[in-house]
Amino acid sequence: MRPARLEEFLGQAHLLGPGKPLRDAIERGAVSSMVFWGPPGSGKTTLARLLANYTDRAFEPFSAVTEGIARVRQIIKDARGRREAEGRGTILFCDEIHRFNKAQQDAFLPSVEEGIITLIGATTQNPSFELNSALLSRLQVFVLHPIEPEHIKAIVEGAIARVAADTGTEPTPLSEEALGLLVRHADGDARRALNAAEAVLDHARSVGASVTEPLAADLVESVLARRMPRYDKSGEEHFNLISALQKAVRGSDVEGALYWLARMLDGGEDPLYLARRVVRMASEDIGLADPRALSLTLAAKDAYHFLGSPEGELAIAEAVIYLATAPKSNRVYEAWDRARAAAREHPAEPVPLHIRNAPTPLMKEIGYGKGYRYDHAEGGHAAGQTYLPDVLQGARWYEPTEVGFEKTLTERLAWWATVRAEAAREP
Repeated sequence: MRPARLEEFLGQAHLLGPGKPLRDAIERGAVSSMVFWGPPGSGKTTLARLLANYTDRAFEPFSAVTEGIARVRQIIKDARGRREAEGRGTILFCDEIHRFNKAQQDAFLPSVEEGIITLIGATTQNPSFELNSALLSRLQVFVLHPIEPEHIKAIVEGAIARVAADTGTEPTPLSEEALGLLVRHADGDARRALNAAEAVLDHARSVGASVTEPLAADLVESVLARRMPRYDKSGEEHFNLISALQKAVRGSDVEGALYWLARMLDGGEDPLYLARRVVRMASEDIGLADPRALSLTLAAKDAYHFLGSPEGELAIAEAVIYLATAPKSNRVYEAWDRARAAAREHPAEPVPLHIRNAPTPLMKEIGYGKGYRYDHAEGGHAAGQTYLPDVLQGARWYEPTEVGFEKTLTERLAWWATVRAEAAREP
């Protein structure tokens, strides 16, 4: 079912549309080493084969999952001989190139440099993390997207028609609902769509379904297994989804936050990892605009720890809803960053003598604790003294907002500033 011409390739218009650089390079046969990064079933292997067809180069497929360096060296040796004997180039297509560790990837470097091979890698993982810098610097990176629903639909319909033509039979029709179910099941993965369509048609024949009446959605649904979410707990998708969850919470979008939480849990993420991140969100994105947020998220973590899955997951969802609907402030986060920056810039400032402890007579003699005024003994519970090193006097790192509880803190800070200023003027 692989397309043999660029015109038959559906999807990836951002790379293969008229006038796009990759399409132009393919049509001119001026293809250099590159890596295709995209989800399963987005056309990486098909596109690599099309490159070979358009450039009249030998195509050597290689899997980093099942083959090793010895096979790479043999391909390179054959490619060198082919170039010397025939003047013909070779495309070495390395599927799942990220499965090679960074030392193994060095095996490609000399032959790529010499032009013995044109390396085309395919990966579902972020090349920035998975390819060594020396190799990555010699490759163009092209990002492939999941296949659009309308193209998945066309691929399925085209496959059914082609099989019927090849076998001399009438194509088995699908109702619009059944076809829509197949498209949704595919999740942008053309390979998954074709496998599902094949399973549906095989089942229809086995139960004696009519080949002239459109197959109903319930027959398709009975065949399709539950769709597994696209999620990799240790890869880039892990970071993409947790980022989406936090940004939805920060943006006060309850539905978005619940969706990404559900995606991660359904994908097999550790709920305690999510609980920890939700606690972090309470401090980073809500802060003192709603101090109850931190208590509630900690309670959700404890509830999950006590109940386990699936019951305890509801407590995490409750915490996420609370955070998404809470007033937002990152002023604690910013204040902490500023305080840490000040501590790094001034790491050895002495503690002012008046706030040092003086447990021995000698320490009292040299001035430790001299002049300290006990705040609780003052009328306003503030003695008006300073507590920062001299070089940092006047610094202000925490600036509350006028949102939620921080509005009260703004009033409190102003009141304390007045009380301390008055106390400082007292003899």
